[in-house]
Amino acid sequence: MRDHRDIIIKPVITEKTMNLLVENKYTFIVDKRANKTEIKNAIESIFNVKVDKVYTMNVKGKPKRMGRSVGKTPNRKKAIVALKPGQKIPLFEGI
Repeated sequence: MRDHRDIIIKPVITEKTMNLLVENKYTFIVDKRANKTEIKNAIESIFNVKVDKVYTMNVKGKPKRMGRSVGKTPNRKKAIVALKPGQKIPLFEGI
């Protein structure tokens, strides 16, 4: 069994995800092998909140160039976590 902190990699802080905070939805980059139940349990144990719903999506890496060499950014999995009413994650509050 994996540790909860291995499942949640980092929060996503962009203008689009800040607009989702009004709907009480928080966005995270998660481990590619994690399922919705593991993500829900990890968020609940790390932040001490109650999760209502988890939306996941696989994001394909974008092609990038550095001079003549061509590469791409890594593929990743993104999770949007909807919390129950009245719940908040303090990590996102001061932003």
